[in-house]
Amino acid sequence: MTVAIITGASRGFGRALATALAERGWDLVLDARSAGPLEDVAERLRKHGGAVTAVPGDVADGGHRVELIAAAWELGGLDLLVNNASVLGAEPLVSLGRHSLDDFRSALEVNVVAPLGLLQEALPLLREAPAGTVISMSSDAATEAYPTWGGYGSTKAALDQLVAVLAVEEPGLRVWAVDPGGMRTDMLAAAEPDEDLSEVPRPEDVVPAFLSLLDRRPASGRYSAPSLLEA
Repeated sequence: MTVAIITGASRGFGRALATALAERGWDLVLDARSAGPLEDVAERLRKHGGAVTAVPGDVADGGHRVELIAAAWELGGLDLLVNNASVLGAEPLVSLGRHSLDDFRSALEVNVVAPLGLLQEALPLLREAPAGTVISMSSDAATEAYPTWGGYGSTKAALDQLVAVLAVEEPGLRVWAVDPGGMRTDMLAAAEPDEDLSEVPRPEDVVPAFLSLLDRRPASGRYSAPSLLEA
């Protein structure tokens, strides 16, 4: 059996990826801050036959991260860690000159510190897995200078660097940062509430790019979901 931890799994891309893995027979440990919506997702996914454990909490809390790893251990180990949970830091987005420093610190805690903390807890299990894998959600805002995206983008740039270094330090694992491209999510709607998102891909449209990574297992590194889908 294969076991995955997916953070931010109650909606958006996290829910879409969890659904795809459940359909493939994976056992899942799901995280989100809201217990009710998370349990609703878990209950639906259990119908596919795999074990699905819902662990509500805040990934910025060290105790919660320990609970996630313990839940994976109870399912037999950990093959895949997906660092998907993230926050914008400001909703709607604002320029750096107006960005609250407290909000920026909170975004760093959730988008950078929490993934590193969860990874540190997960490494012993991932190293024991036949094909231990880490996926961290990046963004084109990590590499491009978009007005008002500076706060969020800088946290994703920091996460990209953590992924790059981890790939060198843990050659036995596959470690990928993946830019999903634009997705029609609540987060994007909150970031730019005046934008028309009707033509933006849904999370379900992007998931096949991530499944192709899991199937092909290319070298550790940074990937773009639109490029993977084109290929």
